[in-house]
Amino acid sequence: MAIRTQTAPTHNREHSAPLYLTSSFTFENAEQARAVFAGEEEAHIYSRFSNPNASEFIQKMCLLEGTEDGFATASGMSSIFASLAPFLKKGDHLIACRSVFGNTHRIITEILPEWGVDYTYVDIDQPETWEAAIQPNTKMLFAETPSNPALDFIDLEWLGKLTKKHNILLNIDNCFATPYLQRPSDYGADLVVHSATKWIDGQGRVLGGLVLGKKELVAKVYAFARRTGPSISPFNAWILSKSLETLAVRMECHSANAYALASYLEHHPEIESVKYPHLPSHPQFDLAKRQMKLGGGLFTCIVKGGLERGRRFLDALELLSLTANLGDTRTIATHPASTTHSKLSTTDREAVGILDGLIRFSVGLEHLDDLINDINQALEKSK
Repeated sequence: MAIRTQTAPTHNREHSAPLYLTSSFTFENAEQARAVFAGEEEAHIYSRFSNPNASEFIQKMCLLEGTEDGFATASGMSSIFASLAPFLKKGDHLIACRSVFGNTHRIITEILPEWGVDYTYVDIDQPETWEAAIQPNTKMLFAETPSNPALDFIDLEWLGKLTKKHNILLNIDNCFATPYLQRPSDYGADLVVHSATKWIDGQGRVLGGLVLGKKELVAKVYAFARRTGPSISPFNAWILSKSLETLAVRMECHSANAYALASYLEHHPEIESVKYPHLPSHPQFDLAKRQMKLGGGLFTCIVKGGLERGRRFLDALELLSLTANLGDTRTIATHPASTTHSKLSTTDREAVGILDGLIRFSVGLEHLDDLINDINQALEKSK
């Protein structure tokens, strides 16, 4: 589906979909323009609304995620915001898993309250408290699984049943797993969001995001985004659509490399602990195995010696990249406490498992021996 789904060829009979770098589209006559704007005829009008490249990208992702419709946005954060704003108004209540990305946390705790939207955080390891958090004005439950960067899990099947029981929307950030490893819609998720910047692009090139879900819900997202303008560029959509053609083979290799590297470091004398979803040592190993096809390309570890040793280790790396991104062909080491989650207080970070010495690895597609050798030399130099 990711490889053979594409826009219809033009009169040039191209094999690969062309890039539609145009801000607007023309009409055959005034009547067609009227009919298209009135919604009586379906056609592209303006690239802020839709574009053939964005449409192809969305169609592929809907097929992969098993959703009815979708909208592509300019970035992952714009997709998060576009999945929340159209459904929450003054007086509403949102439940969110405490372990969310730093900027998602700031939307929930800073922007939404200014609009009169209340929120309650629930802990990922205490699902028994979630139902008690539901209020009469609760409209949505938002969660990441696996979480960023702690790699904790939520039982999506249980969560889907809970939200249906109380008639509230279930919104799942599936960025870390991708539809190749996990499909939240299979468990009842009403909305699925992605930062396509990560594994979907896979090469650290462009920004993009997606909101996918039921047709009537995506219609609200589309109306919000059409007016506020967080649309994806045709170029980025074209890149991301092509990237999907290799998603399966990339995620297989990312996962194999990550599993092997995490397994190796779990028994390394200079490593205090390792956390990877498909290692038996993961506290939610059984759920991770049931819910995700493979363990994914991310794992975390804590280097012995505390924060200062961790800094020396990162500085000693030669092959691995130091950047806040993830999901690249190149392996990346990140210190979440001082970068991606630095805006959270120490208490908030520790509550979701982000200790000062935690290092997140986004494992790429390099040869495994090269990755092990670089980490080993950095561990030796940082003693």
